[in-house]
Amino acid sequence: MESNDALETKGRFSSHLKLYLSVLFIVIVTELIGIHKFPVGPGMVVLLPMLYAVVIGTLMTPQVLGRAIAGLKKVVSEEEVELAGAIVMISLLPLGVKYGTLVGPVVDKIVKAGPAFVLQEFGNLCTIIVALPIALLLGMKREAVGASVSICREPTLGVVGERYGISSAEGTGTLGTYMTGTVLGTIFFGILGGISSITGLHPYALAMACGIGSASMMTASSASLSTAIPAMKDTILAYAATSNLLTGVTGIYSVIFLALPFTNFLYKKLQPRIQGEKEVE
Repeated sequence: MESNDALETKGRFSSHLKLYLSVLFIVIVTELIGIHKFPVGPGMVVLLPMLYAVVIGTLMTPQVLGRAIAGLKKVVSEEEVELAGAIVMISLLPLGVKYGTLVGPVVDKIVKAGPAFVLQEFGNLCTIIVALPIALLLGMKREAVGASVSICREPTLGVVGERYGISSAEGTGTLGTYMTGTVLGTIFFGILGGISSITGLHPYALAMACGIGSASMMTASSASLSTAIPAMKDTILAYAATSNLLTGVTGIYSVIFLALPFTNFLYKKLQPRIQGEKEVE
C-alpha cells in the first residue's frame, strides 16, 4: 500500500493544483487530437488519445524536457511526480468498482458464450511461462513479476498496486508493461490482426483472441481482422467485443487467484537458476 504521506495535502496545495491543471491540459490536448487510423500492410494502426497522453506526460517530467526547459520544472517537479504516483491508485478505485459491477449483469452472457470464452483466461498463464524467463534474462528482479503477470492493463495495475504498492518493484514492472502496451500495443495488435488472417485458423477463434482485455488493442486487431475478412465483419466484431468484455470481467480474478500466485511461484524457482544467485528477501 502507498504511504499516506505521499497524499498529504497540508502545505502542498500548490503541488496538487499544478498536477491537476497539468492533467487537465493533457486531456484537452489529447481529445483535440482525437483518434487516427491508417493502414500498415495487412493491418490497421489505431492511435488513441491515451497514447498521446502517455507521450505528453512523459515529456513533461523533470527527467525529460525538464532538463532542457528550466521553467517546466516549476510546473511539474519531482514533488508532482511523486504525488501523481500515489494518485494513480485512487484513480483506479472507481475502475475496480466498475469491473465488480459488471459481473452480475453478464453472468448469463458468460454461460451462453460457452466454455471457450471463459477458459481463454488460462492462456494467460502460458504467456507467463514465456515472459518471466525473458524478463529475468534481461536482468529484472521483482520487477519481472509485475511485468509478466499479464498484459498489465488497468485491472492488473490496480491489483499489483493494492498488494505491493505502485512504487514497489512489482508496481514498476507492471507500469513498464502498461506503458509499453499503450505506446506499442495498438500498433502491434493492429498489424497482428491482419496478418493472423493468413494463418488458416478459424476467423471466430481469431476474433476471440482479439479480446485481450484492452479496448484499444481489441479495436485495432479486430478492425484489421475484419478488413482482411470482410464477409464476416459483423460476426468478428461481435465475437471480439464479447471476448473483451468477458476478459475484463474474469481477468481481474484470474490475476488475483491464478496468475499472480503462479508468477511468484515460478519466480522463486527460476530466479536463482537464471541469475545465478537467490535474491535476498
